[in-house]
Amino acid sequence: MCHDYLRPALLIFASIAIGVVGWSGHVLLLPVALGFPVLWSIARTRSVAALVSAGYFLAASRGLPQGVAAFYSSDIWPGLLLWLCASLSFVTVHTALWATSAALRPFRYFLAALVMAIPPFGITGWAHPVTAAGVLFPGWGWWGLGFITAGLAGLVTRIWPAVAIAFAGLWLWSAASWTEPRLPNRWRGVDLELGASLGRDTGLQRQRDLIATVRSAGGDGARFVVLPETALGYWTPTVARFWTSASGDTDATVIAGATVLDATGYDNVLVSIDRKGGSILYRERMPVPGSMWQPWRFLSGESGGARADFFANPVVAIGASRAAPLICYEQLIVWPILQSMLHDPDLVIAVGNGWWTDGTSIVAIQRAATTAWARLFAKPLVTAFNT
Repeated sequence: MCHDYLRPALLIFASIAIGVVGWSGHVLLLPVALGFPVLWSIARTRSVAALVSAGYFLAASRGLPQGVAAFYSSDIWPGLLLWLCASLSFVTVHTALWATSAALRPFRYFLAALVMAIPPFGITGWAHPVTAAGVLFPGWGWWGLGFITAGLAGLVTRIWPAVAIAFAGLWLWSAASWTEPRLPNRWRGVDLELGASLGRDTGLQRQRDLIATVRSAGGDGARFVVLPETALGYWTPTVARFWTSASGDTDATVIAGATVLDATGYDNVLVSIDRKGGSILYRERMPVPGSMWQPWRFLSGESGGARADFFANPVVAIGASRAAPLICYEQLIVWPILQSMLHDPDLVIAVGNGWWTDGTSIVAIQRAATTAWARLFAKPLVTAFNT
């Protein structure tokens, strides 16, 4: 009887450990997440598979309750509720597709991985093990994605020890020769430490301080300077004119986060500013569900909330280059980066405003995931975060 409870308890404990370590924010630890499909496959009952899935996902997203509490300046209970609700899609998919038949298991897990990578379930498809492809197969591109997908299917079969050994060898080889994605020539990403005031303090002095930061970067020879998400606050004609006039004595083009507000809601955007003027460059495809994107408002005819463009503008033109932009939440899920890579961009731009994640590993996880994807497809990477 004791053995009947010991095995499930060990599987659940192991899934929690895998979620914590694999999604600790260190890019070279991402392959630890590949242990999840092994645990999922050796669960003997559907209920144990559900608990293993819940343990992995909740551990991987453990920073959410504290982050939500900080964002809303509230106690931790709303964050805990959102944390549990967000896990439902992951747990539901992996529970429903779990199979007792060894022959069906690879196909079922492949289907689960696919469903969690694309909308609608992919909207909360955090902690996807396929993200480790960039560590195991750096520079392999779509071939690397195919190999890790096949490997994930192999990890849920009886030959999983052989697949695990092969992955471990690739992991060690990659770790021994690991290099970070290169920064594109004459590009500069600016990290800020302005806390919650960034995007909220839109006074003249804050704008002047940001312009001084851009000029400092431009003075070092940068042709393109990237500022974090919502750095400019609300994007208005006045802000556009102010920044355009300030750009008159520099050759640098500024890529910065801003918010575009109208009567029905708002867009989280990146804008491009140079001496000729400013324009919206990119609209975020997937804002944070719940706190930003609130689809129930649109269904009920209410206004407010951020708009989700889902599959719009996967790449944007900046000068002679084509870039794949990722704003904040888009760095944690799978389909935005893969959709962008279908268009073979020249570089990846990742921005975020993570002041509310203080004390958690969320920003580190964003950086790790973006780094892994950039290495998989051998793309230069520019990042700009505020903390």
